[in-house]
Amino acid sequence: MNKKFLGLISMLLIAVLALAACGTSDDAAKDDGAKGDSNSSDKEYKFLSVLTGGTQGTYYALGGAIAEFIESDTGVKTSAEVSQASAANMTALKDGKAEIAFVQTDIAYYAQEGEMMFEGDKVDTVSAIGALYPETVQLVTLDKTGIKTFEDLKGKKVSVGAPGSGTYANAEQLLEIHGLSMDDIKPQNLDFGESQESLQAGQIDAAFITAGTPTGAVEGLNAVAKVFVVPVEDDKADELISKYKYYAKEVIPAGTYGLAEDTPTVSVGAMLVIQNEVPEDLAYEITKAIYDNAPKLQHAKGKLIKAETGLDGIGIPVHPGAQKYFDEVNK
Repeated sequence: MNKKFLGLISMLLIAVLALAACGTSDDAAKDDGAKGDSNSSDKEYKFLSVLTGGTQGTYYALGGAIAEFIESDTGVKTSAEVSQASAANMTALKDGKAEIAFVQTDIAYYAQEGEMMFEGDKVDTVSAIGALYPETVQLVTLDKTGIKTFEDLKGKKVSVGAPGSGTYANAEQLLEIHGLSMDDIKPQNLDFGESQESLQAGQIDAAFITAGTPTGAVEGLNAVAKVFVVPVEDDKADELISKYKYYAKEVIPAGTYGLAEDTPTVSVGAMLVIQNEVPEDLAYEITKAIYDNAPKLQHAKGKLIKAETGLDGIGIPVHPGAQKYFDEVNK
């Protein structure tokens, strides 16, 4: 009996030890799994897409270089993509079609608040990487059209960008301040490249183009015809800024596009946004790659992209990873 009893005790001890070992293995596996999960978000991002705008705009001109900076510094393959610009970019990020995008500050604000073209379709899954440079609102025409003021647009064919785009909103608001509406003109929904071609061919009379100056489409137009940019006079600029706080006064310097003198107008800001779900450490690396390398940009707007002004004019929440970068460099 004693031998049987001792044998039973031994078997029970072996079973207990085996169970303990299994539990330890399971716990270790769980720990390994948790560790893996903490890095899994980074590993999932084997590719990043940066949405820009049309090929003739400043977003696209800068986007390729910025994508190269991100890929070089983070090791994540990154590509700049042609898009319909600001409003479409916010929607695309919301729908998970890309991770990073260029956007106007006013459009980002509308999206965050569910206003204007985003009424009933709020975008609250996107946050800011940082501010870039002023985007000049340019009402471009040819000298031969005789259009010199906003009032001269009545009854004319005018490119106003795609419905719901940032350019469209800017056009609508500037027309409003000058006592006009879309009903007073013949609006054409063209992108920058199409606007250039249509102005050159005489198919339209003027075009609203919101982009960093000099803008490729307008430079291309100036190469074959004499360009004129309709000024926004100070009193009208003040009225616009009083109603829409995200605008600022801007001047297109003489010599740009062959202009004989400085041309007053207004601007909004250009910024980069990112999906909220991008991990903080990766968003930090992306932000660092952009702003640390900005001085290498060949475009005229590159010199305006600085870490010290990276949070200026941002009307939406900043991604924690980007905020960490700015906190470090601006302390």
